Amino acid sequence: MTPAARLSAAIGLLDDILSGEPAERSLTRWARQNRYAGSKDRAAVRDVVFDCLRQKRSLAHLGGAMSGRGLVVGHQVQTGEDVAALFSGDRFAPQPLSADEQAAIGAGAEPSLPVAMNFPDFLLPELLRSLGDDLPAVMEAMALRAPVDLRVNSLKATVEDAERMLARDLIFTEPHGLALNALRITQNPRKLARSLAYDYGLVELQDVSSQAVAAFCGATSGMTVLDYCAGGGGKTLALAADMGGTGVLLAHDANARRMKDLPERARRADANVQVLSSDALRQNTPACDLVVVDAPCTGTGAWRRNPDAKWRIGQDFVDKITTLQTQILDEAARYVNPGGVMAYATCSILNVENCDQVTAFLSRSAGWELLEDMSLTPVQGGDGFYCARLHRK
Repeated sequence: MTPAARLSAAIGLLDDILSGEPAERSLTRWARQNRYAGSKDRAAVRDVVFDCLRQKRSLAHLGGAMSGRGLVVGHQVQTGEDVAALFSGDRFAPQPLSADEQAAIGAGAEPSLPVAMNFPDFLLPELLRSLGDDLPAVMEAMALRAPVDLRVNSLKATVEDAERMLARDLIFTEPHGLALNALRITQNPRKLARSLAYDYGLVELQDVSSQAVAAFCGATSGMTVLDYCAGGGGKTLALAADMGGTGVLLAHDANARRMKDLPERARRADANVQVLSSDALRQNTPACDLVVVDAPCTGTGAWRRNPDAKWRIGQDFVDKITTLQTQILDEAARYVNPGGVMAYATCSILNVENCDQVTAFLSRSAGWELLEDMSLTPVQGGDGFYCARLHRK
């Protein structure tokens, strides 16, 4: 595909996404229907689509229209490309810009803060309350593509071992200071799935902030640990490594299907994990030294990875998810031993899901205290995360 043909494909995909089709579904459908497109073409089209979604409002303002065409025009103007040459009307290229389209480029009034920084209007008060003076820097980081981070599995390798093994497959990395066993891929991230280091379980894909949160939870050798909202098991496997293969590690999720790949991932990682359904957990009622609650959330901390989700949330969803978080916290607390710890985490940058939830839990739950908490944003290099360690007296 020519560069112009890739833009035509991106325009069509963005129109479908703007009309309501989820981005991943739209991209998968397009790839199946256009098998002539090679891997580099698919990657290039995907990059343009996701760049446009991350900056949807500012690019539409720059390009003169909230449409696939307007977004791609804004994207090409922003990156300094020759728009007239690419929008030539030649075979597979987008049609030339009309006089009205040319006049509309960058001609709008001064954009509002949510438009310029690319987030929904309704979140402005909460984002200002949560981020304060850091809001511009965080939103600027959110507009960029997310890096690809790896967690070295200390049950099977050192950081140096993993770096050498990855380099054999021409995947080059560098350590990241936010987490002890973190590597950031600097070259050839798309080779990872076929690499020996990944296949042998020496490394796992995991954002560096997520790794930092898993370490902050405080799992150590010999503990009984429950990962209450395990999902696919990324943090479960990080907890297993921190426990050094000792103790008891339980994984649970209200939707057991989310954990379907966890047994195989644990086997590859040499991690001993007991996967429990909700019924099995209630029947056994384990007494735990540490319960990790990586709660369902708005995902605002991961907007650069899933920008489509940014434009699908509303106040009703925020209200619904915070109600669910309250319920989950109360349920998970039952499994914590006296003297034990519950670690509450979200991949959100909103106070209403983070410190507000902790304050509310402590106000209604006798015998608990906050030990420490931390907040991370993309300014520190990873996704946005929050984690609080709560001690049961």
